[in-house]
Amino acid sequence: MKVAVTGWEGRISPVFDTARQVALFKVEGRQVDAGGEVPLSDEEPTRRIRQLKDLGVEVLICGAVSRPVAATITMAGIRLVPFVAGPVNDVLKAYVQGTLAAPAFQMPGCCGARRRFRRGRRCGRE
Repeated sequence: MKVAVTGWEGRISPVFDTARQVALFKVEGRQVDAGGEVPLSDEEPTRRIRQLKDLGVEVLICGAVSRPVAATITMAGIRLVPFVAGPVNDVLKAYVQGTLAAPAFQMPGCCGARRRFRRGRRCGRE
């Protein structure tokens, strides 16, 4: 599966909507192969999401994301793992190990370990 992680100076970008690049990884079980960094070509969210689809991205790990953009990402068939913080390599390792829900990877100020866009809450992650 191809995983994209928004990055900025080696850490998860604070906001997907304004991220300038993604790091791509191919994940098979616990094996991870880096695919390099790809600049996001456009500031218009629909075009950015189309670019991710064209790259074959199945999972997007990112920081904060607006509700409309999050909805568009999931409607495009990309699994969204939002409101994540920390160094990209540590986040990817935690994702592969199934420990990404740990408090160490939660964005500061987010509303707890089981964050989701639902029932009026603003935070979200599975």
